Amino acid sequence: MPPGTDELLHASAVSVAGQGLLITGASGSGKSTLALELMALGAKLIADDQVRLSTRDNRLLLTAPETLAGRVEARGLGILRSEPVEAWATAVIDLDQIETERLPERRNIVIRGVTLPCYRRFESRAFAPMLYVMLSGGIE
Repeated sequence: MPPGTDELLHASAVSVAGQGLLITGASGSGKSTLALELMALGAKLIADDQVRLSTRDNRLLLTAPETLAGRVEARGLGILRSEPVEAWATAVIDLDQIETERLPERRNIVIRGVTLPCYRRFESRAFAPMLYVMLSGGIE
């Protein structure tokens, strides 16, 4: 994709303390649910269902398409509103992959030429809080 060209990705994204988290996975994998869980902890919604990706200075900017900005799907309830923000991606969570290791080795993913740390879903009620704390304070 040429520089300056935006791309839409079927994903969700939130920002915690200015740190953008791109949430990927198949339809029904829980992208909107995880975004809502993180929002309940204080994260800001970037986008739900589709995320606009822009590459600038070897960084990946996450924004919402205009038609979806400030909206997140809550199945069984409806479309919820939120003040949209944008953020530079600092990590990716892949909900299609399950993490089985207690302390996994670091994994990376390259999106539009930008290398980002990539984490897998961890089956725990503490999953969203762990991600929130990681984005707020970093990870060793």
